[in-house]
Amino acid sequence: MSEGQKDTIKTRVISIAFIVLALAVFKPFGLEAWQWMGLAHLLAIFLLGTLSCLLTEGILKYVIRKPRSLERGVDYIISRNLWFQLINTPLISLLICLYRHFVMSDLVPGNVLSWSNFFETLLIIAFGSFAIGLYWRFKFRSRYLAAELEETRQLNEHLKRLQEETEQRAKAAISSEPDAPAQSTDAAPQPPSTITLTGTTSETVTLQISDLLYIEAVGNYVKVYRMEDGQVHTDMLRATSKQIEEELRDYTTVVRCHRAFLVNLGQVEQIITRSGTMQLLIKHCNDSLPVSRSNMAQVKSAINGN
Repeated sequence: MSEGQKDTIKTRVISIAFIVLALAVFKPFGLEAWQWMGLAHLLAIFLLGTLSCLLTEGILKYVIRKPRSLERGVDYIISRNLWFQLINTPLISLLICLYRHFVMSDLVPGNVLSWSNFFETLLIIAFGSFAIGLYWRFKFRSRYLAAELEETRQLNEHLKRLQEETEQRAKAAISSEPDAPAQSTDAAPQPPSTITLTGTTSETVTLQISDLLYIEAVGNYVKVYRMEDGQVHTDMLRATSKQIEEELRDYTTVVRCHRAFLVNLGQVEQIITRSGTMQLLIKHCNDSLPVSRSNMAQVKSAINGN
């Protein structure tokens, strides 16, 4: 058994023990009527909780395809933990309701299986899960931060590699001779290095794609930030960011990072992450663009070359 699996089992066992301890203190489900036998019922609930956690881990790994992994980044860890809570909380509540119905209804007739008992149990387990979740979040905060820093370091390394490869391709395209032999038909055609962006009116903006910094949506217009003669220039076009995104679809380094921003990854100085949020620091200016959660996977995929 790996260290990661041992750590997971330890975490789940402690979580279930915490919830069982809370049940022992507040004695719901008519536990006070069982006197010393209540301890046996609490032990049985502890075993049911452990079984529920094992079942949930199996569902996450084999059905939802979310195995436990610290190497996939903080977003993955948070997403997996959320999936675990959404599956495990109603599952353990159902198991406890069945136990109440078949085992604990002798002295407490109200323990019969019903929707009201299920929701009562669900509320109690959800509250306990929330409380223990706060504890684990505080305990593992340093681990999450370390994972986040490592993911950011890797993203910045991949970004530098992407920029170097893009620059090399651009230099090769410029230095190629007019009478150079044609490229193999198997090679993917490269989009032109110069592009003309058009709006819904007669205005256009022609620029080298390598000079594009980012594009911002401003009402019914888009503002194009680009480099020219070593200075940052802006141009306004009457268009939507969706229209401009469609014109730039062949350029893999230009991606949407936010509903209001398209960014040229070749002009990103650094990626900054903090508490699950991401910012892109742009070269040649002090601008920092936010990356929305809905676009984070797309940005990471483009950086990693997927």
